[in-house]
Amino acid sequence: MKDHLKHLEYEIELQPGERLTLPPALIDSVGAGRWVITVQSVGVGTPIRSHSAFLNGYAADDEGLYDDDSGR
Repeated sequence: MKDHLKHLEYEIELQPGERLTLPPALIDSVGAGRWVITVQSVGVGTPIRSHSAFLNGYAADDEGLYDDDSGR
């Protein structure tokens, strides 16, 4: 079996005065071959994480599903 990494993405936040350094895991992941490195600003006020998938996954049918859970 032959496999290789297709896409690797890191999110890094820099404070004023900080310089960009790449994480060692990223540097170790890059080997021989052709690579494209993209630096893209996320933008001010853009949320880093969204929990909407979790919240949107709740259905009214789920109400009371775990009421008989003995661990509660």
